[in-house]
Amino acid sequence: MKEYRVKGLSCGNCALAIENQLKRLEYGETAELHYNTGKLKLDPRISFAAVESILKADHAYIERGQESHHGHEDHAHSHGEHDHQHEHGDGHSHSHSHSHGHGLLGPIRLLILSAVLFAAAIIIDGSAHEAVPVSLYLLATVLSGYSTFLRGLRHLWSLRFTIDTLMTIALIGAIAIGEWKEATLVAILFGLNEILEGLGMEKARRSMASLLKVAPKEAVRLEDGVEKTVPIASLAVNDIVIVKPGGKIPSDGKVVDGKSSVNEAAITGESLPVEKFSGEPVYAGSINNEGVLRVQIDKAYEDSSLATILHLVEEAQETKTPTELFINKFAKYYTPAIMAAAVLVMIVPPLIHGGDWIKWLYQGLAVLIVGCPCALILSSPIAIVSGITRNARNGILIKGGVFLEQLGRIDTLAFDKTGTLTKGEPHVEKAVVYDEARFYQVAGSIEKSSSHPLAKAIMKDIAQRNIELPEADEIRTVPGSGIVAEIRGETYWLGNEQSIGHISLPDDILAQIISLKEQGLTLVLAADKDRVLGMFGIADEIREESAAVIRKLHRAGIRQTVMLTGDHQKTAEKVADMVGVTSCFSGLLPEDKVKIVKDLAARGRVAMIGDGINDAPALASAQLGIAMGKGTDSAIETADIVLMQDHLGKLPEAIGIAKQVNAVIRFNIAVALGLKLIALLLTIPGWLTLWIAILSDMGATIFVTLVSLTVLISRRDKAG
Repeated sequence: MKEYRVKGLSCGNCALAIENQLKRLEYGETAELHYNTGKLKLDPRISFAAVESILKADHAYIERGQESHHGHEDHAHSHGEHDHQHEHGDGHSHSHSHSHGHGLLGPIRLLILSAVLFAAAIIIDGSAHEAVPVSLYLLATVLSGYSTFLRGLRHLWSLRFTIDTLMTIALIGAIAIGEWKEATLVAILFGLNEILEGLGMEKARRSMASLLKVAPKEAVRLEDGVEKTVPIASLAVNDIVIVKPGGKIPSDGKVVDGKSSVNEAAITGESLPVEKFSGEPVYAGSINNEGVLRVQIDKAYEDSSLATILHLVEEAQETKTPTELFINKFAKYYTPAIMAAAVLVMIVPPLIHGGDWIKWLYQGLAVLIVGCPCALILSSPIAIVSGITRNARNGILIKGGVFLEQLGRIDTLAFDKTGTLTKGEPHVEKAVVYDEARFYQVAGSIEKSSSHPLAKAIMKDIAQRNIELPEADEIRTVPGSGIVAEIRGETYWLGNEQSIGHISLPDDILAQIISLKEQGLTLVLAADKDRVLGMFGIADEIREESAAVIRKLHRAGIRQTVMLTGDHQKTAEKVADMVGVTSCFSGLLPEDKVKIVKDLAARGRVAMIGDGINDAPALASAQLGIAMGKGTDSAIETADIVLMQDHLGKLPEAIGIAKQVNAVIRFNIAVALGLKLIALLLTIPGWLTLWIAILSDMGATIFVTLVSLTVLISRRDKAG
């Protein structure tokens, strides 16, 4: 499949009609035209001239030089089921009559000229010969409505009932009954409506395009000690690149020399700089703030986190939500139904009640205009694109409009504990010391060479005390209990209660052990051959934002927050109480988490939040899987939504945006149908006029477009 950028698409209904025409061409069965992104996908064997002809008939065109505009689209991606081979060297001539970048300039000029002629005709109407204002009305109608008229005739000839068909019939009818002024006004207002509709969708597309521009274009590669500027597509794994202050990191890698702070907003949405030094990972699109960094490339750009994210964000715009699919299906039958209703309005009153044929013909034409489905079709896509874009700016990757809709409807959130509500890094929460002179020295000497997470927590605590640590000899690990070591000729034990079984514990120490365990702490005790020197109470550190996030989620309408963990009950209860979830389940295996998620799903709409690796079964079982990623491929691939930050802080805002999008779509549908219903009711007393009809349709279209664009407006987050 070849991929192109199409400009000039001003109407979602028209885009559907174009796609249907393309599908009827030879090799066109797989053609896809996405109104949201302006992206066209074609079989390379299709007649390009026929494609351009179909597009040109609807004032759309393929933008020259944009076939491979984004670097991340020029490669084959193997993400899940997607296989995009972007080949654009077809040699076709892309000539057309549009001024690139100014596709709406011509129609706007014609519309202004039409409006001037219309105003002149109104001024001289009644004071000059009738032929003069009529000629001006006709000229203004032709200038502003000829393209609609020609498209409508073609559609009518092929029995395709689109908005252009409706407008063409209305224009012919109005002119036939001598309603020159109203025919002109209808043509001008419809032309204005198309332009404004196109500008609204283009605003949403530009917002997304600005997001996609974070991708770097070039890199400075070090070749035999010489710096050379090269396209990022030419970078290979293990290349060394130089990133100067203000420069963008070209692909995922690690720092091999230098120290600087880096802005990772392209990945995480967080603008606060992150300190980077030798050995630290860096991500494509991140901006180096001050120092010079040498970075070893770990991935070619097309496989980098940023390329994957941008690819998935663009792809997300092309998925249709259940609401959009329903509206498109509804519009397919709605337009012919409106035409049938218009015919009934034209003939029933004159035939049954002896009404005036001209009057009811006029009313029927007005009904045709009211029946335009543009506002209804536009009620969803602009809001969806705006919601996906705004979340992407915040570092929240939503893989499709369907998932955005679902996010706004969930009422239950299930959290994995470790790494989600907690940092997944043990820390010393309490230390009970009986022999301060030896306790920290013994523990530090034994643990300093260990890579065990509990050892790291102990060493982090000891490091703050500036204690000199002697070397430990004959370190022996005792499986299931701890470590035995010789320090300065004396034997010491370090580990759990079993490791000090050689000592008879006094009641006060037993009571202290029981107390710490009841607090949900993991114990590490140090002892010599005679007595306990002290004990560490270690816990997984709770994320600073977890409690505030849970409060915000409850305020946002999440009915139930559930914590799932494999830890023992006391630890689970302690974390649950501190963060404020409504319930928790402990001692769970992965299959147990799946069962609980399914039980929750039977009683509500559930989203599961985990790290995208260990929790994959539970993520897949929930109606919505949300992973915490910060650029990891596994997280991006696993879930429907990925929080690219390493915390939950932006989750409440993401849910708020999703709820706002759903509310906007419902509101837009109500407005679009409501205004049409009101206008149609005016036909009963015979009050509906052509200009009221076009204004009701135009007003609804402009209104739903503006309301949808409000989703792009960020609101200052209230303190939680």
